[in-house]
Amino acid sequence: MVKQRPLGNSGLVTSEIGLGCWQLGGDWGPVSDAQVSSILSAADAVGVTFWDTADVYGSGVSEMFIGNYTQSEPKPSRVIVTKAGRSAELYPQGYTQEKLRAAINASRARLQVDTLAMVQLHCIPFAELQRGDVFRWLDGFKQEGLIAHYGASVETVEEALFCLNETGVASLQLIFNLLRQDMAAQVLPLAQSKGVGVIVRLGLASGLLAGKMTKEQQFSPQDHRSYNQDGAAFHVGETFSGLPFELAIDLIDQLRPFVPAGMNMAQLALRWLLDHEAVSSVITGASSAEQIQRNAEVSNLPALTGETHQQLAEFYQRKVREHIRGTI
Repeated sequence: MVKQRPLGNSGLVTSEIGLGCWQLGGDWGPVSDAQVSSILSAADAVGVTFWDTADVYGSGVSEMFIGNYTQSEPKPSRVIVTKAGRSAELYPQGYTQEKLRAAINASRARLQVDTLAMVQLHCIPFAELQRGDVFRWLDGFKQEGLIAHYGASVETVEEALFCLNETGVASLQLIFNLLRQDMAAQVLPLAQSKGVGVIVRLGLASGLLAGKMTKEQQFSPQDHRSYNQDGAAFHVGETFSGLPFELAIDLIDQLRPFVPAGMNMAQLALRWLLDHEAVSSVITGASSAEQIQRNAEVSNLPALTGETHQQLAEFYQRKVREHIRGTI
């Protein structure tokens, strides 16, 4: 079973390995009711209690699937976190209190709950974060009982530091992996000192760190790994951590000697993340029960050695960082 960690000082407890639910919305390709049920049941079976979704995943379909499943299979230990702020009504310049309230109420209805356990701002423009109104609105929604906690999903170190220093967020969702390590220097220690939970996304760098891709890899047209490789649709760092795909494949090959005996590349990547004490949960996507089970096993693997951590940090600085496109 997956080990559990506190989500900062929120009082919520989450599984170290979480489940990303973007794929349940059908945005990466068609998903049947049976597939969704299989994925969510597998998460329950291995103790994956942290589920991450958003109102724009399939225009609400992901939330609806989760809401229907959790009504039929109630489990108090689940922590379901959704995100708001990227719908066409709000993004990029339509942010008002009433529009955000409407988005949150729609998520409550789809997830079939009175109070959302956690809402995270979904990579909204930095200028909107800095203006600060959204955080006052979220404080009000807490007082009204619409949400229990709020946080922010951000794209850059600067945005993360702003949220930690200037707002009352309970959690931050960050891009962080072996191919994008900058959050470790300032953001993770500050989050830990302030009791802010850290949720990692793109821990396998859009699948690169599973170690199975080749330069000939093909992705479906609906898959962001096809249409956003160069940042055409949203922040380039959200796809392959901002690295050019073919170069990233070469870098993965150069990482293979660092994989300890008895582990594979994906296990190395996930274990590296879990070795950071500030990390509450690592979101992993899954299209099958088998993937969920494999990812969950990492929770019980031994920590990497200090020498391995040092080698991986040096590899990033020498071989990777200069090639990342977009703001880190």
